[in-house]
Amino acid sequence: MSGVRHRPRPTVTAVLHRLAPRTLRGRLSLVALTTAALLMLVLTVAFNAVAQRRLQHQADDELRARAAAVATTVDTSGTTVRVLETSHDDLLDTNVWIYAGRRLLEEPPAAGPLTRVADALAGRGGRRCVTADVHGPLRLCSQPVPGDRSEATVVTALDLSPYRSSADTLLLGSLALDAVMLACTYALTRLAVGRALRPVRTMTDQAIQWSAVASEERFGSTGHPAELARLGTSLDAMLDRIRTLLRHERQLTGELSHELRTPLSRIIAELDWWQTRPRTTGQTRATHRVIADAAESMRAICDTLLDDARGATLTAPGTAEVLPALHRLTELLDVPSHLAVTAGGPRLQAGVPTALLERIVSPLLANACRYARTGVTVHAYRTPDGVRIDVTDDGPGVPPPFAARLFEPGQRADPGDGHHGAGLGLPLARRLARSVGGEVTYDPGHTPGARFVVSLPAG
Repeated sequence: MSGVRHRPRPTVTAVLHRLAPRTLRGRLSLVALTTAALLMLVLTVAFNAVAQRRLQHQADDELRARAAAVATTVDTSGTTVRVLETSHDDLLDTNVWIYAGRRLLEEPPAAGPLTRVADALAGRGGRRCVTADVHGPLRLCSQPVPGDRSEATVVTALDLSPYRSSADTLLLGSLALDAVMLACTYALTRLAVGRALRPVRTMTDQAIQWSAVASEERFGSTGHPAELARLGTSLDAMLDRIRTLLRHERQLTGELSHELRTPLSRIIAELDWWQTRPRTTGQTRATHRVIADAAESMRAICDTLLDDARGATLTAPGTAEVLPALHRLTELLDVPSHLAVTAGGPRLQAGVPTALLERIVSPLLANACRYARTGVTVHAYRTPDGVRIDVTDDGPGVPPPFAARLFEPGQRADPGDGHHGAGLGLPLARRLARSVGGEVTYDPGHTPGARFVVSLPAG
């Protein structure tokens, strides 16, 4: 039927792949077992071949010894060969043939077909041995008996069944020994590989533990075997990257929270004000405009910080009008009523996007408004290498011991001063300024109060 689909048969390679162990421990154990099996096979074949040859030599030696004993009963001193009567006549009854030339003189009783093999062996002359299978495995050897005037040949035979039995016993014993050795090899290999991989498993568990909590622990600080040194180095590098990513993630979260707090507070304040009592249509529209401006500011904040976190180019085409951006910031900030914020300077353009300019200056201006006593001054002017913006307040200033840690994330001079800052604004301003080739610095020589200087490329 055309609608019936035939499932393809699995190939030998696919079957072997399915049967292969899934773990490294199992694969190494299988490789060791296969190697040991091949080696033992070669050794077993070689050992049994040597053993069989040795048993055959023993049989030939016994046959020649018997032939030499029989030769003492053969008289070849005359013109005819004679078999002497001795006390060893029982030797003639145990598979012994005596020939004068090619003529048979004596043969064992009931020799039957074996005599033909002895005749052929004697006819070939010299010392020779052959194996025949006549009513069981037999070994025959011929021994010439030289004389002065005549020659004779003695042929002796020996049953090889005991020797074959010994060879079979050796083969079975060696196979049993091979099986025991292979089982021991597999078990010891699994044990050894398991013990060898135990540090790897331990290091993996530790790496998972440390990465979950961004720990500063590293494998390089503890002793490990030389074989694991490279693994430890790689895990340390991976942990450093994870810790850096987690730190960047926390930093981005904190910065977004820090920057979004002001526009979000404006939205909440406007909604609370609008809901307190009925408003006119004009007041409602004004509230909508404020909320829309705050939402647009939040969107710009998110876009700017996310682009910076992703490593995007912040130097987008276009320039920012400095004074309009500064006036916009003074309007957006929740400035206390007793403060006077002024922004002045010539008409300037900075070679950065407007949203980025606001994000750089906003933390400085917010800090100045937070700590100023009577006024804050924002002054922008041109310099030979770009644009400079000074943010000055008449507050208590920065304590000299804290000045060195001023731009470190999460650092505050006085955490109990009643303000809810997180110590992220100044580091963010400096980082964003540096991303476009600018800088944010603190002027320790300005007194009273504090002065922060923003340097940006000109537009």
